[in-house]
Amino acid sequence: MRKLIVTEFISVDGIAEVERLPGVTWNDEMQRFKEDELADSGAMLLGRTTYEIFAGSWPKETGDFADRFNALPKYVASTSLKALDWKPAELLKGALPQAVRQLKQGSGGNIYVHGSLSVAQELLRHNLVDRVRLLSYPGAVGQGKPLFPSGEQVPLELISATQFSNGVVSLEYAAVVAKS
Repeated sequence: MRKLIVTEFISVDGIAEVERLPGVTWNDEMQRFKEDELADSGAMLLGRTTYEIFAGSWPKETGDFADRFNALPKYVASTSLKALDWKPAELLKGALPQAVRQLKQGSGGNIYVHGSLSVAQELLRHNLVDRVRLLSYPGAVGQGKPLFPSGEQVPLELISATQFSNGVVSLEYAAVVAKS
């Protein structure tokens, strides 16, 4: 069974809006983190906004990383998009939780959710997330869109934490499914 992994850039106060994060110089440690994700990735699951942002920039990128990233199958959660230009891609049909359950039953490697906060939050609510991978930027931003839904508990178990030389901390958590 495929794992579903949410990956985000985040502030220490939980805000996952990239444009609000403190300025940090991208370095080799961050690049390795993203290279490891790409090596582990069999597909992407994206919301409409993230898909449109990525589709507007990634196809123009060159190099090994871009070639591999662009070649990944993309599953897009959207009720407004009718066509997808950044291939290979397909629109998910039906309710997101059921569509993702079916995707997880398939083959082809792990599924990564990049950005796509509303998608990530819905998947967390439905206990469909297996791992959460974060690049935590050094600083609180005070306001913005949080990764974790307000007022909801999301139990996580720390798998690893590594501080990078630029102050960013990579964190990986396993989702803990509450026993009923």
